[in-house]
Amino acid sequence: MLAKFAAYFITNSNAILTDAAESIVNVMASTFAFYSIYLATLPKDENHPYGHGKVEFFSAFVEGVLIGIAGIIIIFKASHDLIYPTPIKQLFEGALIIGATGVVNLLAGYFLINTGKKHNSLTLEADGKHLMVDAVTSGGLVLGVILIKLTAIYWLDGVISILLGIFIVYNGYKLTRKSVGGLMDESNVDLVKNIVEVLQNNREDGWIDVHNLRAQQYGADIHIDCHFTFPYYLDLNHVHKEISAIDHLINGHAGRTTELFIHADPCLPECCHYCKVKDCPVREQNFSGEIKWTIENATKNKKHFDQ
Repeated sequence: MLAKFAAYFITNSNAILTDAAESIVNVMASTFAFYSIYLATLPKDENHPYGHGKVEFFSAFVEGVLIGIAGIIIIFKASHDLIYPTPIKQLFEGALIIGATGVVNLLAGYFLINTGKKHNSLTLEADGKHLMVDAVTSGGLVLGVILIKLTAIYWLDGVISILLGIFIVYNGYKLTRKSVGGLMDESNVDLVKNIVEVLQNNREDGWIDVHNLRAQQYGADIHIDCHFTFPYYLDLNHVHKEISAIDHLINGHAGRTTELFIHADPCLPECCHYCKVKDCPVREQNFSGEIKWTIENATKNKKHFDQ
């Protein structure tokens, strides 16, 4: 941030000021992200039975809003300078400084994104993507500044600044949209699809049906609710054993802590034609074919499916 403001004072370029102003947002957002990661690591308590992981969505929301505000301010400032231009100078020196900060942000952003994916941290990923966006804007800014120097078309400074401002606002919107979805418990389609595939690929004969499946991510942890249909004549100990097997299966494939709430349903005669239980003592229909579990049927709140 300090390097970019130094470049602005050297050049008096509005486009460089645009990049410097966004760096203020970087510092503010990273400070809040640092605190939110600390909160997300706190254990569950009486007031937060699902843990503190959702603070990461709030952190990403704040970061997205700050990015958007910075972009809007940049657009207004650049528009003003298009009408009332100011002289600019030493553009090559400014471009060198901005280019160096861009490389630093690129490396830091790449590291944060990879670390965030490794530890399933939305905050780290959001901050990393923010830095990557900053690196891209810095790269575009360097090219623009060099173009201004070579062509001596100084009004391009304002145009480049406006374009960068629009790009920044768009990225702020995307980040805010994702965080609001998380705060509103929007379904994570990719996560649910992965869970259904794990269940389908490892299903046991006694797991007749799965439905009303929902999954949410709270920080690095996953919470899954679903209904499983088992043969109605199984005793409670056997049902508990089957549920534990499903729990171990999901936790073994999820790569992170997963909390399951499984509701056990008894089978009905209508289940017989797709039930694979061998030597069933109460079978009323012959097995005619397995109904494959997909994200479309496993998430519906419908106890049994028709073939």
